Amino acid sequence: MLKNFNHFQEALEKRREEGTLRILHPKSEGIDFYSNDYLGLARNSELQNLLLKQIIENPQLLSGSTGSRLISGNSSTVIEIENFIAKEHKYSSALLFSSGYNANLALFSTLPTRHDTIIVDEKIHRSVHDACKMSHAKKLKFKHNDVEDLEQVLKRQNENCYIAIESLYSMDGDFTSIREIAEIAEKYNAHLIVDEAHAFGVFAYGLVEKYQLQNRVLATVITYGKALGAHGAAILCDDIIKSYLVNFASPFIYTTSAQDIQWMSIKTGYEFLKENEKLSIKLQENIKIFRQQNLKTPSSEKSPIQAIVIPDNQQLKTLKETLLNEGFLTYAVFSPAVKEGTERLRICLHSFNTEEEIIQLTKVIKEFT
Repeated sequence: MLKNFNHFQEALEKRREEGTLRILHPKSEGIDFYSNDYLGLARNSELQNLLLKQIIENPQLLSGSTGSRLISGNSSTVIEIENFIAKEHKYSSALLFSSGYNANLALFSTLPTRHDTIIVDEKIHRSVHDACKMSHAKKLKFKHNDVEDLEQVLKRQNENCYIAIESLYSMDGDFTSIREIAEIAEKYNAHLIVDEAHAFGVFAYGLVEKYQLQNRVLATVITYGKALGAHGAAILCDDIIKSYLVNFASPFIYTTSAQDIQWMSIKTGYEFLKENEKLSIKLQENIKIFRQQNLKTPSSEKSPIQAIVIPDNQQLKTLKETLLNEGFLTYAVFSPAVKEGTERLRICLHSFNTEEEIIQLTKVIKEFT
């Protein structure tokens, strides 16, 4: 029994009373409006069969890597796939990680020094905030997607600056002003880093690729556990940044490499995406159907993430439970995970959702809004 740790129990009890205690549950059965599997690739039998064929032809893909990539875990497969990813995105280098969280930890804990400043969008992913704690750099915030506020923050800095943004924000489902921010970064000689976690696959290779910003973005993070239906992440950068991360990034140096099947599933996913552009088209059709139901949302009209603000934890909890009883799987974001008064139901739309499912979902939500 733990002694002198009553505050652990008190904190948990407080969350239990508020109805916000996190508990691990087995995956529920129901209509999926909460996963990041935007294109349905995680459940796609054709893609699964392609991976199965590769495993049958080369069972060694399932073997453990046996060590970090600086010891015994650097296979010819991972090297080949990093080169493939870099070429696909028109970067000179790519460095693979086990997750987007680890990729962000590596970038922001390693590149900025104690003499530098990291300027983050106030709604940047938690992984960046955690990485900043590991860094010795100063961290500042700018108002969400506010280019003018970012410029005001930059004007006051004398140090070398790094700017952290997402191309598509996962809580509000809105897009960054990426071209304008790239211009501001250049104006003040700041280094721009873009997290493409929720845009990659949904919008081809992401917004950096769409607007041809590779030469204006220091590093881009691509994650594969969402639209690609796989796992892992890549940092896209130039050769010097990659070499520096390999030499100095603790989350890379001290992590056992993944099995080759993880890396191979990423490459196979890229190839499958190219041959199945219809999936992203179908997703946009479903987003349009959802938007036509006229629910109030801060999200972009083209985003697969649609947030419905329900500014009351208890009401939000009741809505989520009502939807679950109707067979709909959704995700509720309570305060303090978001600011009090901005609690929301986070709807994720997919290429595999039907029009009937979308309309029925919105009918239930309308009863609470």
